[in-house]
Amino acid sequence: MKRLLLILLLMIAAPLSAQDGPTPPLANVQLENPAQEARALALMENLRCIQCQGQSIHDSDAPIAEAMRHEVRSRVVAGQSDAEIEGWLIERYGDWVSFAPPASGSGLMLWLAPLLLLGAALWLARGRFGKGRS
Repeated sequence: MKRLLLILLLMIAAPLSAQDGPTPPLANVQLENPAQEARALALMENLRCIQCQGQSIHDSDAPIAEAMRHEVRSRVVAGQSDAEIEGWLIERYGDWVSFAPPASGSGLMLWLAPLLLLGAALWLARGRFGKGRS
């Protein structure tokens, strides 16, 4: 019975220990050059964590956000421009990763969706409240 309990506990604990991987080196370490760190922070504040969905990668503690912060910092150190770094992340994760998606392609729907929903709500409200006045 003790062996069965031990096996059961190990089966439960194994997936929990597998989730914690090594933290990338530049995920939580500031760059030595203050100008490069300022660029990296500005980029990180404008990129969305794909796991947390409402947080920037700067604010998120998710493992994927750590990996994304590492990528941003390492690419800043490598001399890539902000546009190149953001373009690489958008290519890898899609337009949704940016808090300011481009107003073209699939990003166009992200810009138009609120306007379409507002128009539909006004049309429904007009139909609902307009009939009571007749």
